[in-house]
Amino acid sequence: AHFQHYHHLKMKNFRFVSNSIFIFFIISLLDFSLTEAFHNVPSTRITKISTRLFSSRVTPKKKKLQTFTRYLEVECWKQSEMRDLEPVLQAIGDACKQINLLVQRAQTDDLYGEASADGETNVQGEVQQKLDTLCNTIFLQAFCGCSNSIAAVASEEEDVTRSCADVMGDSAFASGDYIAVFDPLDGSKNIDASLPVGSIFGIYRNSGLVDDPFLQDGSNGLVAAGYCLFSATTVLVVTLGSGVHGFTLDPDKGVFLHTHKDIRIPSAGPIYSFNEANYHDFEEPVKRYLNALKEGSSSVGVRCNARYVGALVADVHNVLINGGIYGYPATRQNPNGKLRLLYECCPMAMILEQAGGAASTGAGRILDVQPTEIHQRVPTFVGSIENVFELDQFFEYYESDSEEK
Repeated sequence: AHFQHYHHLKMKNFRFVSNSIFIFFIISLLDFSLTEAFHNVPSTRITKISTRLFSSRVTPKKKKLQTFTRYLEVECWKQSEMRDLEPVLQAIGDACKQINLLVQRAQTDDLYGEASADGETNVQGEVQQKLDTLCNTIFLQAFCGCSNSIAAVASEEEDVTRSCADVMGDSAFASGDYIAVFDPLDGSKNIDASLPVGSIFGIYRNSGLVDDPFLQDGSNGLVAAGYCLFSATTVLVVTLGSGVHGFTLDPDKGVFLHTHKDIRIPSAGPIYSFNEANYHDFEEPVKRYLNALKEGSSSVGVRCNARYVGALVADVHNVLINGGIYGYPATRQNPNGKLRLLYECCPMAMILEQAGGAASTGAGRILDVQPTEIHQRVPTFVGSIENVFELDQFFEYYESDSEEK
């Protein structure tokens, strides 16, 4: 029995070795045959053949999503007061597509860099980039050239407001029931490092004020707002005063599709987005609030993570989707903050509030601030309602505490 068991194991090992030798021989033969067969075939041809053999044959299935155009048709039909703005909003979508192409081609088409060789600055004291001026022109044409609904516009890149009659060179565009404000390309310096950038806009009722129709608070005047994020995907986020909706640009069809329906920001979130390089220049309430977040003693009860891109649209969009707070506080160098009330803070405040969030200056609602000039700046805190409320509590407690001392 012992001999038979030994003989069985020996034969089993022999068959294994024989099979291995046979398989090795077949592989070698095939390798030689393929080498001979492709010896005179160009390498590009071999690449194409291998691609056909090994690439997936499954075609990605497209979702059945509503287009931005169709969304506007339905919403403006529901809200009769918004019907005059339908061509304006459609033109904004088209402008965002144009800017998306410019951003993608900035380096290859020599669109990046300063607009003037002498380093000319705009009213903000910032050196204008080539893309800033190009995108500004696109937005001016979009708002003023699509219909006669917009009477005048205000841009970050323009020193003063401009009537649409001036923009279009035709008095037929002088009248309109609305005025528009915008930042054509927020964070344009990020493009050199392939980081996200964005555009922001807001549409106000034309108050008819003789002095300046733009000097009205957002609560009473702002009727629509939005931004377009140019990043891994191009996303257009819009509110018409009845919720917030997001549309992603389909690169195949070249249309915005309704991918984010009725966006709702979480009531509390883990993200805080502040430029902490300025920490020692922040006011005491902001310092204490940030310390509480990092120490885990925040009353929100959510473990916090720092996220800061350096472009308002990108940082706010991250907070809108995931929850948390974005802040650009007052500093010693900029005691009123750095963000502009009319065309950055108010549009973002309207979007966040319509999504269930909050927007504050630390002393009150951003939308309640009465502007005194076109390029006025205010401290800005926007995000989840619990996060922003907690920050406001820090301002209320520590400012009153310092006053008592």
